[in-house]
Amino acid sequence: MASLMRLFHGTDNAAITRPTVLTLGVFDGLHLGHQRIMQTVVERAKATGASPTVITFEPHPRAVLHPESAPPLLQTFDQKIEALGVLGIEQTIVIHFDQKFAQIRAQDFLRDVVVDRLHAKEVYLGRGFAFGHNREGHIDLLRTVSQHLGFFADEVSEVRLRGCRISSSRIREHLLQGRVNLARRMLGRPYGVEGRVTRGAERGQQLSFPTANLHPQNRVIPLNGVYITATLIDGQWRRSVTNIGTRPTFGDETTTSVESFVLDWSGDLYGDVVRVRFLHRLRAEQKFNSIDELKTQIARDVSRAKVYFNRRGVRSSLVIT
Repeated sequence: MASLMRLFHGTDNAAITRPTVLTLGVFDGLHLGHQRIMQTVVERAKATGASPTVITFEPHPRAVLHPESAPPLLQTFDQKIEALGVLGIEQTIVIHFDQKFAQIRAQDFLRDVVVDRLHAKEVYLGRGFAFGHNREGHIDLLRTVSQHLGFFADEVSEVRLRGCRISSSRIREHLLQGRVNLARRMLGRPYGVEGRVTRGAERGQQLSFPTANLHPQNRVIPLNGVYITATLIDGQWRRSVTNIGTRPTFGDETTTSVESFVLDWSGDLYGDVVRVRFLHRLRAEQKFNSIDELKTQIARDVSRAKVYFNRRGVRSSLVIT
């Protein structure tokens, strides 16, 4: 995992002495566009003997400046930090974003933080990203200032899919429409949520398909429906089927639940924190006329999931037991 340091408001944990190659941004979801930026930073850091570094902000700047339009985030903070480490980032600098920080001029930030504190050799921005007061820290300013402060600056080209720019907002749209396959292609991995397993009504036991009732930490949950999923249990990804919805067959519940039935596995997960990855949407949630009718449909869903997992390449690519 990448080392984690916080700057500003008296929370700086350690002095940074090694030169850095860095990028800065929110990087919600760490999709393929973000991954291209991280790859550039890691490769250039290796070539120059520097430390690959990310500057990110907590909370999301829009949550401070325009809370009414702040997006729900694809990842929790801890999930993002873990993913950055997997991508090869050695240190992540977290800046607490508030109204005071929002007033700092981009040039001052580059001089005082990027150069004086982080000793940057090279700085890379994703296309369209801007920072500093009134978003004045765009790539043109960065290139101009870099000539005076003695570091190299460049912009990393965007990644496109089907002619469209990959973005966190577009991924959110796909997930909220149930298009988990498209979201997966943009993320470079299946979208997943993480949460603690809590006790529900235990109707799965009555249906002969016991489920783990997940209380997700993630704010973005795919559209209600039934999905083929993978569930991480004891370090292994296991085949599963997950229902998202309000269980209309049992009444007029309004609270959305996330319930996973793990194939060919039995055990007690209550209190455990598990991860669920969404691989394919089987169908919309629906109300059945009887419990027996619901049980028959669940059996069909499980059968379709088994066919999916037996497809060539699926098991090996997902490392599922």
